[in-house]
Amino acid sequence: MKFAIVSKGDERSNKIKATMKQYLTDFDLEYNEDDPGLVISVGGDGTFLEAFHRYVHCIDSTAFIGVHTGHLGFYADWVPDEVEKLIIEIAKTPFQIVEYPLLEVIIRGKNGGKEDRFLALNEATIKTTEGSVVFDVEIKGDHFETFRGDGLCISTPSGSTAYNKALGGGIIHPSLEAIQLTEMASINNRVFRTIGSPLILPKHHTCLLKPVVDRSFLITIDHFTQNYTHVKSIQCRVAKERVRFARFRPFPFWDRVRDSFVADDDKEF
Repeated sequence: MKFAIVSKGDERSNKIKATMKQYLTDFDLEYNEDDPGLVISVGGDGTFLEAFHRYVHCIDSTAFIGVHTGHLGFYADWVPDEVEKLIIEIAKTPFQIVEYPLLEVIIRGKNGGKEDRFLALNEATIKTTEGSVVFDVEIKGDHFETFRGDGLCISTPSGSTAYNKALGGGIIHPSLEAIQLTEMASINNRVFRTIGSPLILPKHHTCLLKPVVDRSFLITIDHFTQNYTHVKSIQCRVAKERVRFARFRPFPFWDRVRDSFVADDDKEF
């Protein structure tokens, strides 16, 4: 099996990367950064997102697993003290595949030309530095509302625990193929009106955002931000691709949520 390792870059993570690389190659696995069947992330959730986007072009044939050395490892199954055990599992045990939905974002310009297509593991956010964003929101081709506010967050189920949660959105189990549209400080008064609640859209419902006011937008895909001008529309829907996680032991989603946000580190379960 071919594998690659993406490190957070700090001394501890780099040391774990070097150890895993050495022992896995000793077990006759091939280290290959161009075409890995398994990508190991060593760091926090930011490192995992970096690994995902580095290998997003081959996610149909690549599985991901995380070793947690950061402050919050929602995507990481393993901790540094378990590295030796993980090495043996990777070398000796066929892993199970767990798949989670992804978000597809397509950005189209007013001048036509090539559209930009992205996949997000967590979310996409749309903001502006020029006052409020104003979008006509269409769902399945029908006008739903005109949004005015600081911005919008469109999240995957696994990403629903990230920025979406901080905005008051709901947590969605990744077995549900859906995306969530959550408002950022919407303007609601006698003149302007929005739904005011997060919207959960199933995989066959496409959300189309059409700027009412032509201005520049800061569009963030996970943790990558780019400035766009003269935007015609931003299309969001559940992607046909799915992210594949390598599992050597069960780690239920609700356990991850509990351990990340509720559980006391000193409490034993």
